[in-house]
Amino acid sequence: MLFTPFEIKETVDMFLRNKLDIRAITLGVSLLDCSRASGKESRSMIREKLLRVAGPLVKVGRDIENEYGIPIINKRVSVTPIALVAAASDDVDYAPWAATLDGVAKELGIDFVGGFSALVQKGMTTSDQRLIDSIPRALALTDRVCASVNVASTKSGINMDAVREMGRIVKEAAALTADLDGLGCAKLVVFCNAPEDNPFMAGAFHGPGEGDATLNVGVSGPGVVKAALEAYRGASFDEVADAIKKTAFKITRMGQLVGMEAARRLGVPFGILDLSLAPTPEVGDSVARILEELGLESAGTHGTTAALALLTDMVKKGGVMASTHVGGLSGAFIPVSEDEGMVAAVRAGSLTLDKLEAMTCVCSVGLDMIALPGDTSASTIAAIIADEMAIGMVNNKTTAVRVIPVPGKKAGDWAEFGGLLGGAPILATHAFSSDAFIARGGRIPAPIHSFRN
Repeated sequence: MLFTPFEIKETVDMFLRNKLDIRAITLGVSLLDCSRASGKESRSMIREKLLRVAGPLVKVGRDIENEYGIPIINKRVSVTPIALVAAASDDVDYAPWAATLDGVAKELGIDFVGGFSALVQKGMTTSDQRLIDSIPRALALTDRVCASVNVASTKSGINMDAVREMGRIVKEAAALTADLDGLGCAKLVVFCNAPEDNPFMAGAFHGPGEGDATLNVGVSGPGVVKAALEAYRGASFDEVADAIKKTAFKITRMGQLVGMEAARRLGVPFGILDLSLAPTPEVGDSVARILEELGLESAGTHGTTAALALLTDMVKKGGVMASTHVGGLSGAFIPVSEDEGMVAAVRAGSLTLDKLEAMTCVCSVGLDMIALPGDTSASTIAAIIADEMAIGMVNNKTTAVRVIPVPGKKAGDWAEFGGLLGGAPILATHAFSSDAFIARGGRIPAPIHSFRN
C-alpha cells in the first residue's frame, strides 16, 4: 500500500502534535491451572507462570515502539479473577495474592496488573467475600495491583448486598492510604456488565471465557479527534460525525497493526482492540476539549450529554470499520482527575456529580476518578454506586464507579494522585441520607428486557 506525502505528514502530526498513542498493550493470562489447596503453592505457580508467559512483554513493547515510532504508554497484565483462582485454597486473607502479583510486575517492569477481582452480580461465594474484605489492605500494600468487583448485570440485576459492601470497602481503602489522598481507591473499580477483555486499568481482568493467554490493545487519541474537528467549526452535525468516524478509523488501523505485531512476537492470539478516547492530565489530550470544540462553552453545560453521545457513537463506528475485533469498552472515557478539561469545567462550576452521572448514560464507562469529601459516608458511596449500576443494567451497557473519598478534605479542596491519575477538585455530594435505602440489602431484579432467550 502506497501512502501520499499528505498522509505521512498527517500521521507524524498525530504523534508529535496531537498526542496519539497506544495507551496499553495488555497481556491476559489465565491462572485457572494454578489453583491449589495450598495458597502458598498456588501463589508460587502463579509467579512461575507469569514470569514465563509475560516475561517478554515489556521488551516486545519497547521493540515495537523503537521500530515503528509509535508510543506505547503502558505494558500491562490482566489475570483470571483471583476470587476464582484462590477459592480452592486454605487462605482467608487474600492480600498475599496481591503481593505476589505486585512482585512479579515489579520484577518484569510491568506497569499494572489487573485481576484482583470478584464477579458477584448475583451472589457471593466465601472466596468472593474473602477477596472483597482483602481489597483495602491489598491496595495499600501494593503499588501496581488493580482491583475490580462486578456487582450488577443486565441479566442478573443488582446485588445490593455487594453494593453495600463496596461502599464500606471504598471507605476503608481510602483510610489506609490517607497520606496519599486515598490513592488506593484509584486502583479500585465497581462494575456493571464488566467486559472480560478490557485492556484498561483499573478494571482489567482476564475473563473465564478467555483462552490461556491473549493480547489486547487499548488505543487513545483525544487530541487527534479535537485537531480534526478544528477544521469543521460551524459545520453541520452530519459533517462533524463523518469527520470523527474517519479519524477513529485511522487511529484504530494503527492500533490493529501494533496489536497484531505484538501478539505475533509474544506467540499468543490477538484478542481485541479497544478504541477508547482516554485522556491524560496533559493539555491537548482531553475529551472535555473535544466536547467544547463541538460548540459548548464549558463541558457540563446543557448539550454536553448530546455531544458526548455523538462522539462515543462515531468513535465506535469508525473503530468497527477498521478492525474486526473491536471490544473491551471502546468509546469515550470521562475521568475527572485524568482530564485537564474536565478539571477546568469543575472549577468553572459547569460540571457537577449529577451531570457526570447523566453523561455516563452515553459514554464508555461511568463515574471515573472523582474525588469526594472525606466525610462522605459508606452508604452514600454505595448509593452512588447503585445509581450507576442501574444505568448500566437498564441500558445493557458497561458502567463503572471509581470514586475517591479523600480523607480530611472537603468539597472545593484539591486532591493530588500523581502521574497519569492527575489531580482534581473535590466534588460535593448531596446532603440527604441514603442509609435506609442501602440497608435493605437483597437484589434489585433484572429489567424486563433482560429476558431474551
